[in-house]
Amino acid sequence: MPLLHRPGRPAGAGPRSLARGATVLAAALALLSPLAGVAPAAPQAAAEADADVRVNAQAALGRLSDTARGVNAAIWDSHMNDPEVAGLMKAADVGAMRYPGGSYADIYHWETHTAPGGYVAPGTGFDFFMDTVRATGAQPILIANYGSGTPEEAAGWVRYANVTKDYDAKYWEIGNEIYGNGHYGSGWEHDEHEDKSPREYARQVRAYAAAMKAVDPTVKIGAVLTTPGHWPDGVVGEGDPGDWNDTVLSQVTDVIDFVSVHWYAGGSDTTAEDAMARLAGLPGELREVRRQIDRHAGTDSPRIGIALTEINTNTGGARLTARPNGLFAADAFMTALENGVFNVDWWNTHNGAGQITTVDGETDYGDMGMLSSGACTGDICEPAPNTPFHPYYGMKMTSELGTAGDTMVAAESSEQDISAHAVHRRDGRLSVLLINKNPDAARTVDLQYAGFTPSAAAPEVSRYARGDEDITDVTGGGATASQVTVPPYAMLTVTLTPQAGTGPGASAAGTPGTPKLEAVTDATARLSWEGATGATRYLVQERDGVHTRLVGETTGTSVTLRNLPPGSSHTVNVLASDASGRLSAPSTPLTFTTGTPSDAACAVTFHRDTSWGNGFVATVSVRNLSDTPITGWTVDWDWPTDGQSVSSGWNATFHQTGRHVRVTAAEGAGPLAADGGSTASFGFVGANDGPNPAPTVFRLNGAVCSGS
Repeated sequence: MPLLHRPGRPAGAGPRSLARGATVLAAALALLSPLAGVAPAAPQAAAEADADVRVNAQAALGRLSDTARGVNAAIWDSHMNDPEVAGLMKAADVGAMRYPGGSYADIYHWETHTAPGGYVAPGTGFDFFMDTVRATGAQPILIANYGSGTPEEAAGWVRYANVTKDYDAKYWEIGNEIYGNGHYGSGWEHDEHEDKSPREYARQVRAYAAAMKAVDPTVKIGAVLTTPGHWPDGVVGEGDPGDWNDTVLSQVTDVIDFVSVHWYAGGSDTTAEDAMARLAGLPGELREVRRQIDRHAGTDSPRIGIALTEINTNTGGARLTARPNGLFAADAFMTALENGVFNVDWWNTHNGAGQITTVDGETDYGDMGMLSSGACTGDICEPAPNTPFHPYYGMKMTSELGTAGDTMVAAESSEQDISAHAVHRRDGRLSVLLINKNPDAARTVDLQYAGFTPSAAAPEVSRYARGDEDITDVTGGGATASQVTVPPYAMLTVTLTPQAGTGPGASAAGTPGTPKLEAVTDATARLSWEGATGATRYLVQERDGVHTRLVGETTGTSVTLRNLPPGSSHTVNVLASDASGRLSAPSTPLTFTTGTPSDAACAVTFHRDTSWGNGFVATVSVRNLSDTPITGWTVDWDWPTDGQSVSSGWNATFHQTGRHVRVTAAEGAGPLAADGGSTASFGFVGANDGPNPAPTVFRLNGAVCSGS
């Protein structure tokens, strides 16, 4: 691949191939050389930068869906369907609106427009809501009443929406946060089922799906999951075969089309800075949701989407309307979309005033809404109803970055207080969003690119900073393709045009289809994809952060990747080359994990005996399958995430460095008999700060074992 480089500066000693093998090296250099051009130097001398951002336009993270940006709407919100709402949401390119409002969904009866035990505001009925949805140009995401409803009631709603009224309502969740029904001790979600277990929820999901799809087979059914690393993830209820997610997914993957998860930044003491920092954990949590779906759905997993149907800083502490929550909103929407979700819905459109504080020199109304509800706390009142708060502009700024069909690509910042996101647009332009989370200092950012050569034209620049009343066009303000300055506590979107004759638009080859995993072993993976028009060959490249390396090429539409480490995870894209060697845009990515060898000389079983959200107890059993006894054994593994650790253990000695764990046989332990004649077992108490996936590979005295 070409070195990442700054336009107007030397690209270094030359292209550096990361391909395997001399043949692939030569082919890669020949194919990629047209992309290694350097744009003309900026006319003025560059300032000293204090941050670097790298963008790789060949490292695709997925395409923006037409439901990417969404908001929640609640039947207790009297301003939900004000005429101004549709106009504001359309201006922010909102493509989804969720109804009837979180936990209210499980007491709401659509036909009578009643919610026993709750408040229903005038003018918030389903047809009024759909008027707003249609005026916005969005799609509804509807929550069928699980807590006090029935499959028949939900089917009646589908019939009314899609047959009687022709609303074409595609997405339907079954209940809201049903895991909060008291089954695990804490209960806030209304649930009248006598059996409140995940097994009963799964059984009911099947019944709801059957009834609703009998009316309209095209509807998409969503099941509620808990977010990995958030309560009650990992908690196993009495009599349950596993925790909520494993139990539900084990029974419903053949009838659902997506899963719904929620993410809030933390506890009651969460500050704005905490909330923005905690976003760093979201990618790992979403990857674990996908791993769970993969484990239960197998080859059917790609059909099942992930929707993040509620997100905000916090539900109890930092209910911010202030500027830092606007920065959080922009960062959160893009972080989630880049990590495999098709829809992100902010909680809420309007919410209501709470604790009044001062944040960044402004009154913060303690509200979780995008727009003001005009409510008061004591004698302090919010602005007029539908006045946008900062989170609205954060969401709106992401629409400056890209719209449905555009490709999100990898971007990486050298500094923690600068977030970077990038989108390669269908028309060939590249947009980069920079978020400066430092409240006190502007940051000068050097921009570097791979797979994209900007033209000499000045970039288009949109800004949201202190003093701006909306997203503001500041094109011509000194920003160049190679360097921009972001004011403190501000966001900039920089949009660049490609140099003539470069980029996917210059290639006669179309974009290949998303690769599919046909077969995988401990060391190989066979991939296939739909071919692209005008393609003469295909390149398969693996992404590691913002960097990519060539791992295979072919003139056909399938390839076998070899010499892969056991238990390793890989994310790959496919690019097509035309007859002149010019490359297409990258395909949507595929992530897969290799297994362990079936003929290994040892076998390890890892079993999580119990867990309680941020801790667990596990037992590991080891067998020697070779024909020679083993005395003095060690077992090694690596945790998949940074937050996992061994706290204490028994029947062995434990040592952890970083993610790596080494377990040594206890003093005086007998040998492991040959041919599986004996088993060594040890156990430990573990801790997890975030998701808690099992290790993927174990080694006995350095040899890879088969395992589960």
